[in-house]
Amino acid sequence: MLSTRAGDWNPQVDLQAMDRAHRIGQQKQVRVFRFITENTVEERIVERAEMKLRLDSIVIQQGRLVDPSANKLGKDEMLSIIRHGATHVFASKESEITDDDIDAILERGKRKTMEMKEKLSTLGESSLRNFTMDTENSSVYTFEGEDYREKKKVITNWIEPPKRDRKANYAVDAYFREAPRPPKQPNVQDFQFFPPRLFELLEKEILFYRKTIGYKVPRNPDLPNSAQVQKEEQAKIDEAEALSEEELEEKEALLQQVQFIWITIWNKRDFNQFIKANEKWGRDDIENIAREVEGKTPEEVMEYSAVFWERCNELQDIEKIMAQIERGEARIQRRISIKKALDSKFGRYTAPFHQLRISYGTNKVKNYLEEEDRFLICMLHKLGFDKESVYDELRQCIRRAPQFRFDWFLKSRTSMDLQRRCNTLITLIERENMELEEREKAEKKKRGPKTGSAQKRKSEGTQGGRRKKLKL
Repeated sequence: MLSTRAGDWNPQVDLQAMDRAHRIGQQKQVRVFRFITENTVEERIVERAEMKLRLDSIVIQQGRLVDPSANKLGKDEMLSIIRHGATHVFASKESEITDDDIDAILERGKRKTMEMKEKLSTLGESSLRNFTMDTENSSVYTFEGEDYREKKKVITNWIEPPKRDRKANYAVDAYFREAPRPPKQPNVQDFQFFPPRLFELLEKEILFYRKTIGYKVPRNPDLPNSAQVQKEEQAKIDEAEALSEEELEEKEALLQQVQFIWITIWNKRDFNQFIKANEKWGRDDIENIAREVEGKTPEEVMEYSAVFWERCNELQDIEKIMAQIERGEARIQRRISIKKALDSKFGRYTAPFHQLRISYGTNKVKNYLEEEDRFLICMLHKLGFDKESVYDELRQCIRRAPQFRFDWFLKSRTSMDLQRRCNTLITLIERENMELEEREKAEKKKRGPKTGSAQKRKSEGTQGGRRKKLKL
C-alpha cells in the first residue's frame, strides 16, 4: 500500500508495480485501487500526476525531452493545492456519505476517473505545460460565511509593561585604562637557556601582579595534598612585593644582554638539528656535529654544546632527548666493536678472499655456501659496513662477480636478506675472537710463572758472574 501523504508524488509507482507483478509470474489481471477523499489535497495530487503522465506521453511520442521546470510546483500553486476544498470541509456539518456500500464508492471513483481522462484528452501540450491547480476564490479564514480576518482583536485589562532603564555608557575603555596591566614577558624557549636570575625576577613580577588583582589560587583535587599546595601558592602571592629600582635595572640589563648573545638566535630547527647530530655522531664529535647544524659556525656550536650539557636538566623533554642521544651513541659503539672484530679476523690472513674461514659451530645454514659467506664478509669489510647504502652496494657487487653468474640463490637475495646474513656472520666472528682471546689468556697464565722464574735465574746468574769478574 502506497500513500501520497508520505511524500510519494511519483505517478508511475503503481503502474510500475503492475508491470512488476506480471514479470515475476502473475498470470491474472492486476488492479490498482487509489483511495482518494473528495475535495482534499489528494485529489489535486492525483490530478497533477495524471497531467504529468499525459504530458510525458505526448513529449515522448514527439521525440522531445521533458522540460524539468514544467514539473516543479510554485509557491502559489502549492498554496492553491492546500486551500482546495477548504470551504467545503469547513461548511459541512455531517458526513455526506452515510450508508453507501463499496460498489457505489468504486462506481463513483470509476466515473470520476473517466471524467478526468476525458478532460486531459482534450488538452494539448501547451495547455498541459500551463496547467495550474487554481481553485475557486476561497480562503481558509472563511468559516460558515464569515471572514475572521476582518474581525479586530479586542484586548481588555491591558497593563503596559515597564520600560527598561538602559545605562548610557559602561566605560569599558576607561576601566581597562585604570586596571593594572600584566607585566610583559619575553618569548622564552627552554632550549635557549636564558639566565636563571632573569626567570627569578620575572616570576616575582608575576606574583606581585596577581596580588594587585586579588587572584585566588584554585584548588586542584587531582594533586596529592592539594589543600597544602594551594595554601603555599596563595602565600607566595599574598607576600609578594614589587620589584625595587635595583631589580628593575637588573631585569632590563639581563633582557638587553640576552638580545645580543648567541643563544637568542637558536630556533627550534637549529635545536632539532643539534640533537640529531649528537645522535648520529655522539656528543664528543663537535666537528661533525657543527657540519650538521646549518647556519652555525663551529665556535657557536661548541659554545652551545657546553651550555647544553651543563644545563640540559632544565629542559622539559630531557628524558626523551637523552634516550635518543644514547641510542645513537650505542649504535656508534656497536660499529666500533664490529670494526675491531673484523680487523682482528682479517689480520690473521694474508689473502682473506681465499684463506678466510668461518667457525660456524652448530649454526651452519645450508642455504649459504662457505664461498658465498667469505665473499659477503670480505666485501662488507672492504666497502665499509658503517655506510647506509653498503648492502645495496654489496648486492651490486654480487651481480658483477663472475664466480656467481649462475648462482641464482645469492643473486636473488634482497638488501635486507644480505644484512641479516652479514649480522649472523659478524656474530660468529665475534664469538670466535672471544674464544681465541680466552685461550690465549689461559695459555699465558700457564706459561707465566715458568717463564718468569727462568728469566729471574738467568738474570741472577749473569749478575753473579759479573760480580766474580769484578772481584778478580
